[in-house]
Amino acid sequence: MRGKLLFLGGLAAGFVLGARAGREKYEELKATALKIKESPTVQEAAGVVQEQATRLYSEGKTKVTDRLANSRFAETDLGHRLLHTSDTPAIERETFATTGPTATRTPGM
Repeated sequence: MRGKLLFLGGLAAGFVLGARAGREKYEELKATALKIKESPTVQEAAGVVQEQATRLYSEGKTKVTDRLANSRFAETDLGHRLLHTSDTPAIERETFATTGPTATRTPGM
């Protein structure tokens, strides 16, 4: 509940400050953010973070699957379906390609 209140407070503050700054300041901030986003340094960092996230996801999935397979959960109907499904989760089907200084996601995301 506290998190929701903080979020709503931040949203209200952003709305008030944004309304006072006007359209010109908004366009300036938008252009600056776009310039930063397209920076080769930021793109390289995003690629590194994506690789780390993918690695950690794979390691975590392996650990959880191994633990669940060796538990009583694997004997349940739900456990059997989850551990022996032929479908792969959507996050595994989505591939991320890094080409040059820009990282792009494949279509369908």
